[in-house]
Amino acid sequence: MRSATVRFLGSGDAFGSGGRFQACVHVHFESARMLLDCGASSLIAMRRFGVDPNEIDAILVSHLHGDHFGGIPFFVLDAQLISKRTRSLIVAGPPGVRERLMQAMEVLFPGSSQVQQKFALEFVEMRDRQRVLIGEAALTPYEVVHASGAPAFALRVECDGKVIAYSGDTGWTDALLEAARGADLFICEAYFFEKKVRYHLDYRTLAEQRDALACKRLILTHMSNDMLGRLEGLDVECADDGKEIVL
Repeated sequence: MRSATVRFLGSGDAFGSGGRFQACVHVHFESARMLLDCGASSLIAMRRFGVDPNEIDAILVSHLHGDHFGGIPFFVLDAQLISKRTRSLIVAGPPGVRERLMQAMEVLFPGSSQVQQKFALEFVEMRDRQRVLIGEAALTPYEVVHASGAPAFALRVECDGKVIAYSGDTGWTDALLEAARGADLFICEAYFFEKKVRYHLDYRTLAEQRDALACKRLILTHMSNDMLGRLEGLDVECADDGKEIVL
């Protein structure tokens, strides 16, 4: 049986609660290596935890908020100038992901979006429930409830006989049940402990829905200070920067 290694490079929210890096999960299947989201601090986290950017085949973006995709301009510039990348990089995300990334690059580093890279930068626009191959992995996006200027998605990735699901950011929606069903691991945000906030999830709701999610393993991430202050004694596994698991 093939294995998959999952490492949380960034398990924090947009505001660095708890001193954590922004959303970024490194998934190492035997035949594919990818990032689930790439928040603005992700390249720093990769350096901290010894992940070689050149080994990443694809970046899968759940939605177009800076704490989930804002690290890609830095990743692309590093690939061109520092890491000297030569093989292609796939960026899969919501409709408009290419345009949003180019805009971000121009704001952060004027002129950088016009530079001809020495590697192919390929874009895949995701559509609700339309399965697409990303190298050796199969990706299925499920539209969720989070306002970000473009559709936001939960992601379900299948590769080498393993299934990893990821909520991105969202209020509760039954689409999460589809994304998580039967997954070896479901990585899910829990922004607050029990407070109901539009476009985000809370621990109480997830606890109530735990059986319905029907995933083999659940790990919570993207936690605010409210949630981080209540972790002790919870009957659920929570992420931390650098946490690594093998499936």
